[in-house]
Amino acid sequence: MRFDQALVRVDLHAGSGDGGVSGWRYGDQIAPQEINLVIAAVNGGFKLTYHNVGFMSGGHVAVALKAGLASIVTYTDGTTDIGTWRAGLPSPRRTVYSVLQNQQLLVDNGVVAASAPGCIIACWGKTVGGRATTARSGLGITASGQLVWGAGERLVPTELASALVAAGAIRAIELDINPYWVASYFYTHHASGSAALPVVPGQVGIAGKLLEPYSRDFLTFVAK
Repeated sequence: MRFDQALVRVDLHAGSGDGGVSGWRYGDQIAPQEINLVIAAVNGGFKLTYHNVGFMSGGHVAVALKAGLASIVTYTDGTTDIGTWRAGLPSPRRTVYSVLQNQQLLVDNGVVAASAPGCIIACWGKTVGGRATTARSGLGITASGQLVWGAGERLVPTELASALVAAGAIRAIELDINPYWVASYFYTHHASGSAALPVVPGQVGIAGKLLEPYSRDFLTFVAK
């Protein structure tokens, strides 16, 4: 999926388990202020108990931010960037609204991380059953500022990174992995309410499709 930031903003949601239910403008389900404008939603990063993660939104911190980690940074002007915290991000001329951190950059300067081919579990996350291939997801940014999300059911890190590079990403972050936690939805809106359509065919999916409370963090893409 490709998103034009002139038309779409990103909202970082805390889950009821990851982050807790209080203190957040964007909590464990798609918010009332988003519901009629949400275009898509995707899974967030690793559980906040995992090492090398960080989470902050609206001045409220669930896990302290760490220098050197891959970060999705959204500013109060509604724009989002992806890069390394304290090594290019945040911009000194902007006010940060939210940050989601997850390990190191999977893609930097349009190049796949050197650790992607040979350090699959230790560098890119524990998998169900210890398999190298599993469901994986990631978010990248292009040179023009478009956001690109990609995922698949049976991928190694190099395949995910290469797909994001092929889509134009110059920097990218790996998001959550494993079939139970990789999911994405398109939303349609009718007089009777909103409905969610799965983006990835055959995905296990999330109960409630993010229209109901969910325990993990996630990202929404909302029309400006």
